[in-house]
Amino acid sequence: MTIPHFDAAAIAAATPWPRLIDALRAGFTSPHQAPDRHIHELKVPGAPAATALLMPAWIEGEVYGVKLANIFPGNGALGLPTVSSLYVVFDGRTGQLRATMDGGAITGRRTAATSALASTLLSRRESRRLLILGAGRMAPLLVAAHAAVRPIAEVSIWARNIEQAERLAEQVGFENDLSVSAVSEIDAVASEADIISSATLSREPLIKGALLRPGTHLDLVGAYTPAMRETDGEAVARSEVFIDTAGGARAEAGDLIQAIAEGKFDWANVRADLADLCAGRHPGRTDENAITLFKSVGAAIEDLVTARLVLGDGRQEEGER
Repeated sequence: MTIPHFDAAAIAAATPWPRLIDALRAGFTSPHQAPDRHIHELKVPGAPAATALLMPAWIEGEVYGVKLANIFPGNGALGLPTVSSLYVVFDGRTGQLRATMDGGAITGRRTAATSALASTLLSRRESRRLLILGAGRMAPLLVAAHAAVRPIAEVSIWARNIEQAERLAEQVGFENDLSVSAVSEIDAVASEADIISSATLSREPLIKGALLRPGTHLDLVGAYTPAMRETDGEAVARSEVFIDTAGGARAEAGDLIQAIAEGKFDWANVRADLADLCAGRHPGRTDENAITLFKSVGAAIEDLVTARLVLGDGRQEEGER
């Protein structure tokens, strides 16, 4: 029997934003198992050390999936992508291989959709102005996902390379029929944005808490190690903070870990995780003037939910809600 492989185009076609966002909302509250990811350092002779990530999740008796991801920082010098990944799906009763999928596409779609899901619970309903920090592969996905759940009319894109931001602005504006512009500095735009979505590898704060206006929603997707951060401690201190998962945030959320080290924050101040929000155990935004912050480091259940949609497994449940 031939085992199917789903490429990026097939994954995108099977996971339109509304369907994927709804499936993730159900997935976070459905019975499942998703242990903390396995992280291993790989020595690479003559190059920076690499990282191997294994992210398993399963629904007992139904399906088991695992993402295998490799991060090789030295690949840029070789003209190769830094990150490569594969998602593998097995039958939950027999362990037989069902399918393989483009891991990068699974990760990109589920990450953006999770940010949009959090936005439905944390951003103001009338949010129109979106600021994107970073011009990598996540940027166009984040624009499209946020625009699927809020009436986004104006998008600004910042990147360290303004030419890259300009090219991306033209592409994103055309693909989404939105007014999109590149900006060369952050502060003035951040002070007027309704939603700031950041997907960078910054090790220095990009978002200054003193400049945020009441009602802003921060969507922090990048900074996935304790040494990275996209906000200063003041931004965290002024915010109502929400996370995707407690285990992932405590191990990897540099924005929060560094704010704690500065005495600006404490884990006890986290309002809720995404499972609590989706289950209604926390109401999300309750004050129009609050600054909300969602820190995402990624969860294996997001990969599994997305893969099930690609296989067609999740569509019956979706239609039954």
